Amino acid sequence: ISKSSIRHYCQHSQCLSASTTTATATTNNKPCPTTTLLQLDHHHVLHPYTSMTHPLPTVPITSAQGVHFTLSNGTRIIDGMSSWWAALHGYRHPAAFHWFVPSPSGCRKEDAVETIRQLEQVLTCHSKEIAAVVMEPIVQGEGGMKFYHPSVLRKARELCDEYNVLLIFDEIATGFGRTGAMFAGWHDEESYRPWSSSVQDYCTNGDTPRKGRHTDAEKAKSIVYPDIVCLGKALTGGYVTMGATLTTSKVAHGISDQGGPFMHGPTFMANPLACSVALASLKLLRTSPWEEQVNHVREQLVKNLSPLAQLSSVREVRVLGAIGVCELKESLS
Repeated sequence: ISKSSIRHYCQHSQCLSASTTTATATTNNKPCPTTTLLQLDHHHVLHPYTSMTHPLPTVPITSAQGVHFTLSNGTRIIDGMSSWWAALHGYRHPAAFHWFVPSPSGCRKEDAVETIRQLEQVLTCHSKEIAAVVMEPIVQGEGGMKFYHPSVLRKARELCDEYNVLLIFDEIATGFGRTGAMFAGWHDEESYRPWSSSVQDYCTNGDTPRKGRHTDAEKAKSIVYPDIVCLGKALTGGYVTMGATLTTSKVAHGISDQGGPFMHGPTFMANPLACSVALASLKLLRTSPWEEQVNHVREQLVKNLSPLAQLSSVREVRVLGAIGVCELKESLS
């Protein structure tokens, strides 16, 4: 890729949507011309099975359903190649559909009420079609670094048990102490203490933090256990790449008994070097005063980031554990 291509792409990145073959991208909240998208696509996007220098023409697609594509001018065409035999069931098949529940409007318990209501509504109406509820516990990373109350996790566990749906926690970014608990799913109403500039204090719902540490039994009782949890990032302390997927015995036996499509393994699964580094990192974490260190980071983040809330361009400053967020009122152009 040439430097000029990268510069040109960055200059026009606001014109691009997640898919360069759609005509729904915007720039400055205005529709980006289809011709501009096609020009950008022609100059900077590599398409398979055609020439890089003289590619076949592309068409702007606005939606897909079954075997049909709908073009920006309203024309419907058939996808005769089925994305090279990959779209086995067609596009937007109802069995592979996703339902998204809106994020809580804030980090307090009362902010989570509407999210819980909508989650319950989705499961009530579609539980027969839903295989699992997937959540980034307590902190939504790609969703805007938003914090939400642990009551959402507890209610999600109750609803998944009620409707026989799996609960999956993505702890790749939140695991190993980042949020102030070893894992975000371990937070209770005492350990969960986000700071927000909207209240100029810690959001504790008026509760006085208890002095002293929880007993192991109390900690175990407050933990929300998912059926599947995904780990990574800090698992090896950042030295080598490694991920892990943990499941309950029920899930493990379900995907393993009598063979099946999950009877396989990645080429570098359980790499000895990565496992050794992970063991050393976990031992160091367990034997270090990590909770005190995270609390110190939190205090410094509150002290040094909170003045940013006075800027007219800042919507909110919030801190949870070792995570500091400065949310702007408008997207960066």
